[in-house]
Amino acid sequence: MHMEQFPVYAIVLFFVLLILFNAIKILREYERAVVFRLGRLMGAKGPGVIFLWPIIDRMVRVELRVITYDVPPQDVITRDNVSVKVNAVLYFNIVDPNKAIVSVMNYFEATSQIAQTTLRSVLGQVELDDLLANRTKINAELQKIIDDQTEPWGIKVSVVEVKNVDLPPDMVRAIARQAEAERERRAKVIHAQGEFEAAEKLSQAAMVIAPYPQALQLRFLQTLTEIATEKNSTIVFPVPIDVLSSFLKKD
Repeated sequence: MHMEQFPVYAIVLFFVLLILFNAIKILREYERAVVFRLGRLMGAKGPGVIFLWPIIDRMVRVELRVITYDVPPQDVITRDNVSVKVNAVLYFNIVDPNKAIVSVMNYFEATSQIAQTTLRSVLGQVELDDLLANRTKINAELQKIIDDQTEPWGIKVSVVEVKNVDLPPDMVRAIARQAEAERERRAKVIHAQGEFEAAEKLSQAAMVIAPYPQALQLRFLQTLTEIATEKNSTIVFPVPIDVLSSFLKKD
């Protein structure tokens, strides 16, 4: 009789151990368990060891670590009617596991859709020059808008960064021509400014030398000496008569 009861005890013990195994869960430090009892939310538990009532409790595991989402390239028409492709990267994490499970069906999919639509909406309101030059301001605006929309879901969007802006080939050539024209304009302005300053200094020097004819003669001779030193060819240099008059003048 004892031999006949032994298999029954073994089966009962097996099922008890199986139920205990399924009832005890171990959660890591970055994990939480959102527990439902008979369909009613009981709240988030963990980390560590938690116990679930068999059959009546159901657990949804939620990760609290930062999630990186690469927003796929979006076709955007800027405010000045330039068609570009823009992609971005999004960093977010769950701060309220209960809301992330109860308030939205799929928090990751919902966040990704919000990021894509917000990217197109915000970049469509800026001009191309601002998109290329004011990345920091645009990133901050994107982060604020997306974070405000995902806050009811218990999600915190910490960083949004615009990664690449793909321009049409004709627009790339136009920007290159614009940059070249800007460089030429700056070079001409700098050259003109240098000529102006040089002329101003020469006029000041002329005013200083004018009362002293001997100084003017010495400067003339010094210039001839410098030219003779640097050049090997014969130079015909016209000499003003007023310069030679002091040499021809008799006492």
